[in-house]
Amino acid sequence: MAEEQEGMRKQVVLAKPFSLEDEKDSQHTTSNLIQRILSLFKNVRPGSDLTNFQLPPQLNLPRSQLQCYGEMVYSFNGQDLLGECGRSDQPIERLKSIVTWNLSTLRPLIFGMAPYNPIVGETHHVSNGHVNVLVEQISHHPPVSALHATHEKENIDVTFCQYFTPKFRGAYVDVEVKGKRVVKLLNRKETYEMNQPRLVMTFLPATGAHWAGKVVIKCLETGLLAELQLLSDSFLSRFTGTNKRSIKGKIFESSSGKRLYEICGHWDRTVTAKNLKTGELEVIYNANENIAELKTPIVKNLQEVSESESAMVWSEVSQGIMKQEWEKAREGKRDVEEKQRESLRQREASGQSWIPKHFSVVRAGKDWDCVPLQPRVPHAPIVVPL
Repeated sequence: MAEEQEGMRKQVVLAKPFSLEDEKDSQHTTSNLIQRILSLFKNVRPGSDLTNFQLPPQLNLPRSQLQCYGEMVYSFNGQDLLGECGRSDQPIERLKSIVTWNLSTLRPLIFGMAPYNPIVGETHHVSNGHVNVLVEQISHHPPVSALHATHEKENIDVTFCQYFTPKFRGAYVDVEVKGKRVVKLLNRKETYEMNQPRLVMTFLPATGAHWAGKVVIKCLETGLLAELQLLSDSFLSRFTGTNKRSIKGKIFESSSGKRLYEICGHWDRTVTAKNLKTGELEVIYNANENIAELKTPIVKNLQEVSESESAMVWSEVSQGIMKQEWEKAREGKRDVEEKQRESLRQREASGQSWIPKHFSVVRAGKDWDCVPLQPRVPHAPIVVPL
């Protein structure tokens, strides 16, 4: 399913966000796909950096990595979890809401399939109700993406600065996602910082793709912390399914170490929080109510869509993939990549460096950080239908 609108310029092609129920219908984990993937790695040594590894269109999802980042924030069903974060008068309840929203950014993964690597300067701008999201590729080598989202009604500001290092480990690919996420509840004058989980794609003993590692969420003003451990599938659980996508964690006071809540569950089902003082157990997240039956964004105003918009930059590639016209997809991909190389050659010839349009960038060694140039993200010409 796609939203396609034609004008004087390229088409805008938007694929349906990957929803919880779509995973059951996925036909990608076939033996032919596994053989194709393994053949791509036959000349790759364990420990190699896969940042610039090129995939054929048959192994691409019909969307850019920028769209995947954006969907974490604007693509939701049911309750507006970001808006809920600042509504409670109790600091502990606000942290629990931040934990719930953070869980909603975890989405199912398709083994062996990957989005396009965004080109430098590429953007993605979408709105869903009061939530406006803008993502920009601020570097290509290494690939670094910046996201800014604002909630108009609740006065909430979200920034991501994300870059990753994929490494081939023989039996699996380990993707370390670096950078931090910051959520500011401006009406409460609170700032929450959090890191990101790792992505692991396994080939042996069973195929799969999952999130793993520890996520720490801290409020700088209240001193409240949450630690969430996304449990990697063990050898046995890959066959029994007992630990698949399970999560455990705690909420505590950083100053005293006093534990206030225990977190437990599965991020693709339900997650509960147990009050350690009263013993009360509450469901804080239900994936089926929030990341199922997600709607495809639509173009509300084609003339306002930027030439750098992901859904326009990659339109021919996405259209080819969705129609399984692989030669068309390959040609479209070559065209996008060649335009990027030509743009780089022109900048190098004139001695110019790339300057992002929507973010100021700070780089210290291998670490990246970014600050939005505007305090608010404007309403987008691409929207999620009600």
